[in-house]
Amino acid sequence: MKMNLQEKKMKRIAELLSGNLSYIAGENENGVNGEKAEFLRTSAAFLRKLGKDLGFTESRVHTNPAGIAVSGSVSLYGVWGGENGICFVLDQSAFATPMLLYREIDRIDDYCGKQNLYYPLSDFTKADYAGLCRYFLTFRRQGADACAA
Repeated sequence: MKMNLQEKKMKRIAELLSGNLSYIAGENENGVNGEKAEFLRTSAAFLRKLGKDLGFTESRVHTNPAGIAVSGSVSLYGVWGGENGICFVLDQSAFATPMLLYREIDRIDDYCGKQNLYYPLSDFTKADYAGLCRYFLTFRRQGADACAA
């Protein structure tokens, strides 16, 4: 079975987040042209396409390179309208195994949202992009439900 581009990105993001993305050891290893930069670029492209495929009416991708001792982060805020959307954050946590953080949001500038939930990046290595989209589309409320708070 042929892997599409998004599935290749899923696998690469999982690989990158399983390593050390800080470039405290020197720029040649993970600096401006290294794996940290690749993580930021690949994740931003992946989340941008995910937002389109989920059918968000409004979305915003933000990249934060942060400092030399951390991975940086990439986030997507997307809404379908009617106070219904999802925020995604990809980064390398020092506290847990690599995860895609996500939470429901009510509007594009909702930086608190509801409870944080986590999608294990070990599932990214399975490269089931269609399954990932189906899962996150379950958060989309239709019709009259989209207006209910």
